[in-house]
Amino acid sequence: MTDLRLALKSEYFEAIRHGTKTEEYRLDNPYWQKRLVGRTFDRLVLTSGYPANGDCDRIMVLPWRGWVRQTITHPHFGEEPVAVFAILLTGDQVQLGKVDVAAALLNASFAASL
Repeated sequence: MTDLRLALKSEYFEAIRHGTKTEEYRLDNPYWQKRLVGRTFDRLVLTSGYPANGDCDRIMVLPWRGWVRQTITHPHFGEEPVAVFAILLTGDQVQLGKVDVAAALLNASFAASL
C-alpha cells in the first residue's frame, strides 16, 4: 500500500479535522513534481508536526483523491500568486488502530526515502 505522508502545522491539521480546509497546498516545483506527477497513492497520511509512533491524536489518514494544479495567493507563500498542487482532502477519515498507524508511518517514511 502506497501512502503520501504530509507533515502539517497544527492550525492546518485542525482545520482539516474540522472540515473547514478541503485542500492542502504544495508548491509546483521540481521537488513536488517528482513526488506527485504521474503517481497515485492508496492513502494520504496527515500528521500534526512529527508525532511519536502511536500518537493517534496527531495522525489522520484519508483516502487518496488526487490533486489539481492551481494558482493561489496565500500568506505562507508570500504576496505574489504562485502555482501549487492542491491535494484534495475530501472523504471520510480511515479509522486505524495503533498498529495500523505505525505501519502507515513506516510505509510513508520508506516511500519518502526513494
